Amino acid sequence: MIIPYKQISPDALQGLIEEFITREGTDYGEMEFSLTQKVSQVERQLARGDIVIVFDSATESVSILTKHDASIIEPNND
Repeated sequence: MIIPYKQISPDALQGLIEEFITREGTDYGEMEFSLTQKVSQVERQLARGDIVIVFDSATESVSILTKHDASIIEPNND
């Protein structure tokens, strides 16, 4: 289920984004960015709709996915 990011409290959204950014194996390329810069980049991607927040009821977990990946998992949410 896709959760609109505006329906998440600011503190919860900040925590979710920071967890996503600091997740082991996440690669941001050759340039180094501060955590604040990375959070801003993710917020912009959420606002544009490039990425979405997805709740998986089977595992009761929340993830951030590209819109394309989310549409594969939940084809009726385009």
